[in-house]
Amino acid sequence: MTLREESEQRERQLLSPRAVLASESRGRARPEEECQVRTCFQRDTDRIVYSNTFRRLKHKTQVFLQPEGDHYRTRMTHTLEVSRIARTIARGLRLNEDLTEAIALGHDLGHTPFGHAGERLLGEIMPGGFQHNEQSLRVVDRLEKQGDGLNLTWEVRDGILCHTGPERPKTWEGQVVRLSDQIAYINHDIDDAMRGGIIYPTDIPIAISQLLGFTHSERINTLVLDVIQASLRAGEVCQTPEIGAAMQQLRTFMFESVYTNPLAKGEEGKAQEMLRRLFQYYCDDPDQLPGEYQDIRTREGVERAVCDYIAGMTDGYALEMYIKLFIPKGWTVK
Repeated sequence: MTLREESEQRERQLLSPRAVLASESRGRARPEEECQVRTCFQRDTDRIVYSNTFRRLKHKTQVFLQPEGDHYRTRMTHTLEVSRIARTIARGLRLNEDLTEAIALGHDLGHTPFGHAGERLLGEIMPGGFQHNEQSLRVVDRLEKQGDGLNLTWEVRDGILCHTGPERPKTWEGQVVRLSDQIAYINHDIDDAMRGGIIYPTDIPIAISQLLGFTHSERINTLVLDVIQASLRAGEVCQTPEIGAAMQQLRTFMFESVYTNPLAKGEEGKAQEMLRRLFQYYCDDPDQLPGEYQDIRTREGVERAVCDYIAGMTDGYALEMYIKLFIPKGWTVK
């Protein structure tokens, strides 16, 4: 028996009947020989973590554009926090933690530079629109590995695509990640907004704090424990009505106080205009696209190739390309 088979046997013995067993995965689009050590979901986690796109997340905006400080969240730290919350819930429900982790680590691979401001801009100018969850799936299916994609399992791909939007993931593990994403971003955005002086602890409605907790760790603990207990009772991944309503009230508070606050979002218009001009530049002169996007240009059209290129940029790289293409350089006469 290989180490992988031993791991699969332990899953059959220990996990809930609701968990997805690695040995029962619906498989990959391109069949592969199994690893002797890792289960299929463990391999998917490694493929995501070792990808170029995952590494770029550390230089992509979460909420605040280029904040002055070392402790603000980036898209990378957001992803890691989602992963930790999701694994804790999965463990409490005896779900497959490896599958949960792979979905969590891959769910935001398609996010644009400058956070949701970049996503909204591409949604406006890209024919057919743009959604970061769909782009995340495109990253793992089409863009990574020089166009070969990561060839992930069906369950991980489903969880990535359905972590947001109208369709719920087909697996409990995917549903846990979908809810963990909300728990993570609401709470760490509160933390960052307080660090930036945009809101203060006393600004949070007292009724919400009394129910969820007064600190970051108290709120996370309350929300995680509630998901585990409610899901075990209901037989589906859910929150209790009271805690779920309080979290939605907290989300509403964040939209009113932070996500639309001019202090936090004052630079978004500039970032969007920069991406708009970059998009138009490469559409007008697609020969300037890097070589790996030329095949996409040929097969799927110029706008698709340009969108993929810009969506994959980090904040800093987008700014660097804008300066290179549109800002005049100084010169001296010798």
